[in-house]
Amino acid sequence: MIKKIFLIFFLFSTVVYSQQQTITYSITPTVFEETDAITLTINGNSINEATWGVTGNALYLWSWSYDLNLSNQQDCPTNGTWTNSNEANRLTYNSGNDTYTLTFTPTAFYSRTNIGRIGFLVKAKDGTGDKKSQDVLVDVGSFRVTMGNPAQNSTTILTSGSNLSISASNIGGNANYVLKSNGSIINSQSNIASYSYAHNNITENQNYKLEVTLNGDTITKEFSVLIDPGSNIGIMPTTYQDGITYLSNTEAVLVLYATGKDFVYLAGSFNNWQPTSAYAMKKDPTRNNKFWITLTGLTPGQIETYQYWVADKTPLANSPALVKTADPYSTLVLSPFDDPYIPAASYPNMPTYPVGQEREVTVLQTGQTPYNWQVTNFNKPKKEDLIVYEVLVRDFDVDRNYQDLIDRIDYFKNLNINAIELMPVMEFEGNESWGYNTAFHMALDKFYGTENKLKELIDVCHQNGIAVIFDVALNHAFGRSPMVRMWMNDPDSDGWGDPSTENPYFNTVARHSYSVGSDYNHSNPRTKDYVKRVIKHWIEEFKIDGFRWDLTKGFTQNCTANDQGCTNSYQADRVAILKEYADYSWLLDPDHYVIFEHLGSENEEKEWANYRYSEGKGVMMWGKMTDPYNQLTMGFDSNNNINGIGHKSRPSFLGARIIGYPESHDEERLMYKNLQFGNSTNSSHDVKNLNIALSRMSALGAVSLTVPGPKMIWHFGDLGMQNSIFTCNNGTVNEPGGTDGDCKLDTKPQPQWSENWLANSNRNKIYNDWSRINYLKINEAVFEGDYTINSGNLTPTILIKDDALPSTQLKDVVILANFDVNSQNITPNFPYTGDWYDLMDATGSTFINVTSVTNPITVAAGQFKMYGNKAPTLSVENEELSLSFKIYPNPVNNSFNINKNANELRIYDLTGKLVKTFKGEFTQNKSFDISELNDSIYLVKIKNNEGQVLTSKLIKI
Repeated sequence: MIKKIFLIFFLFSTVVYSQQQTITYSITPTVFEETDAITLTINGNSINEATWGVTGNALYLWSWSYDLNLSNQQDCPTNGTWTNSNEANRLTYNSGNDTYTLTFTPTAFYSRTNIGRIGFLVKAKDGTGDKKSQDVLVDVGSFRVTMGNPAQNSTTILTSGSNLSISASNIGGNANYVLKSNGSIINSQSNIASYSYAHNNITENQNYKLEVTLNGDTITKEFSVLIDPGSNIGIMPTTYQDGITYLSNTEAVLVLYATGKDFVYLAGSFNNWQPTSAYAMKKDPTRNNKFWITLTGLTPGQIETYQYWVADKTPLANSPALVKTADPYSTLVLSPFDDPYIPAASYPNMPTYPVGQEREVTVLQTGQTPYNWQVTNFNKPKKEDLIVYEVLVRDFDVDRNYQDLIDRIDYFKNLNINAIELMPVMEFEGNESWGYNTAFHMALDKFYGTENKLKELIDVCHQNGIAVIFDVALNHAFGRSPMVRMWMNDPDSDGWGDPSTENPYFNTVARHSYSVGSDYNHSNPRTKDYVKRVIKHWIEEFKIDGFRWDLTKGFTQNCTANDQGCTNSYQADRVAILKEYADYSWLLDPDHYVIFEHLGSENEEKEWANYRYSEGKGVMMWGKMTDPYNQLTMGFDSNNNINGIGHKSRPSFLGARIIGYPESHDEERLMYKNLQFGNSTNSSHDVKNLNIALSRMSALGAVSLTVPGPKMIWHFGDLGMQNSIFTCNNGTVNEPGGTDGDCKLDTKPQPQWSENWLANSNRNKIYNDWSRINYLKINEAVFEGDYTINSGNLTPTILIKDDALPSTQLKDVVILANFDVNSQNITPNFPYTGDWYDLMDATGSTFINVTSVTNPITVAAGQFKMYGNKAPTLSVENEELSLSFKIYPNPVNNSFNINKNANELRIYDLTGKLVKTFKGEFTQNKSFDISELNDSIYLVKIKNNEGQVLTSKLIKI
């Protein structure tokens, strides 16, 4: 079934299943060669276009082809994508006889030769929601071979010593038949049209090839026999875990949970993918009938690949007797679907997928050299101080890999964020995905790079004080998952399907209303065991600092797919299950960040937010605030109450456990909507103007990032990213509801680097302002204190305070913002009179003297003010800029000189962060190299032998 193809292209839409329509069709001529022009005709009365939402008779052919041996399947190159079929494959509607037609020549249409069979279906332009017909297969050529017994590509299970009857026939003339088993010829018959043979007394597994030759053309049919090994009981040590347990550099044990299955063979590179009885796995009745086997004589460091061949002698109707599958606990899998398209630069020296196999295989390698961690005792930032930067590796930079993030670590460091959250990087279906269509939760998707490269990224982040959080999709798995495939309903007999009633991990129908993929049953102990192994793997092997749990509303068994009210209401089983997973994370790492994307009601979320809070734990909850913040940035005085950005909007929460955010990967970009729909009533401050819209984004950071408690930035919001999330990979925008489908999941262009946005003064200002705000939030104790937000209008004000701090320290902060399109006088309501310092001035030298706490302060349209009772304690010291201290040249390219003697020179960025230090006995006119610093404005401080400190500004260009 074509399911295996289209799952590559979409991943995170609500799946609505409909009855597949059975089409009637004809092909003329009925017998054709690959070089003949053929016309495919679909009867219109066999398709109900309305059920697919089709208008204008817009139906499309989705097609694929096979080679002469009916293997090596390839998609038609003009298919397009499942959500956006190519117009080249649109069927022509003939209103006179209500038919759809398409004429093509197979060799040209499929861009290949030696075609033995074509397959096709009819679909809507966007096939999401099963808007398609059944699959149709048609043989090509006047010479064709048909298997009688057994079926092509089938596996017959026999007891040792049994016989197999083999029959086949061909059209096109008498042919020569050669039957091979395990590579050796066991029978040949010449000049016949019908073939029959009995292979008797079979005692070992057999891989058959029946080669049929006519006039120089050969067609090969393949099938196999598995011998039932019978009773094969063995008790394994309790230290063996599911998946791979390495015993030494030459030995490994493999363990598979396959309840209800009769026997399992291990096939792999170590037995040339032809397992004998020696590779029949033992069954341990004391360990839930797990199957296991010990491999010996392995070569240290050598790559081996393997699959389990899982047999069921009495399968359910529509379930397979044999499933060939990778290990559910794989940490590295090879895929015939995805690997050919992974750049060697991202994953150098990728292991080779084994010739002649199908679907994913698992990699086993003894004697691996452990990664040499530079940071072994990373001290995580406090939850209250977290500034999380959400990143989709695919869309961060042009190479779309971990190395891109490593190369730009200064980008994160200079922004003063202290955590990176990676959208899912576990092995997902396809390559250029958001990652939520996960199939193997313990394996990395190779498209982004190797295990060691991810570890290097994590290590580099830790070296720079940045925690790394994984976004994990453990609500569901997709069809390539071994845990789906081993117990699946497969009516098409193509090796793909949905969970059957026997599946011990998955529900056959989702038990919540936000279903994607196959829905895990988290009340099942086996599912819990698997999830805990996943948690353990990433914490212990990769030092991951936290998990953001995707779609936690799905972790219940109490609801149905159509009952959104039930899904959104309090569910005790969901509360208990997720607490159990949090407990396990904290057992392994007491400071582990546990974050739930629940977006639900307070009565349930408080159970997690307050859980073990007195121990310094508690779950952090995602806090979406996109709509009210976008109303502000667009300049509209309605629905703009932003109080929900902080934990005080949830009175029952014991502390700051809301990760508030104005933007995330799921929401439309604020800047895009600013430009499309912004307030344009003032021509001198038209929000639809790019530079005006950009100038308002610093104020967004001031009224979101500063609020006590963890916060999040969606990547490149800090540069004013205005590209819609529905931007297609060619730069166009397809929004939801369009005839061409939306491009939400498409790979995005990279204007932030190709156009050097950091050098754009309007964008760089956002970046620098947010950097300064982040610096203050992380380093100043007051930002962990209490707060009051006055919002619901275009001039929100925020008061942040900590009365426990001494009056000599920054203990009160007042933030005023104006999102109107006109200048406004805002009443500040300072807590008291006196000097109030401009906290955005890193020198600490700018202040106002407040004689009346209610005297209005003028704030320009789209701007903000941030005042503190004291200059920040960690800012550059408050020495006045010395008129006698000179830097030249200034502005500077690579190096500068000073006109004073000094024994120390320090350079600070505008956030107040120390970025470079020179120490020594420096005479005047000494040259200082700063070629590695980014172009920006800096403060330079020198100290001389008398202890005098002088300060000057420096501009690097």
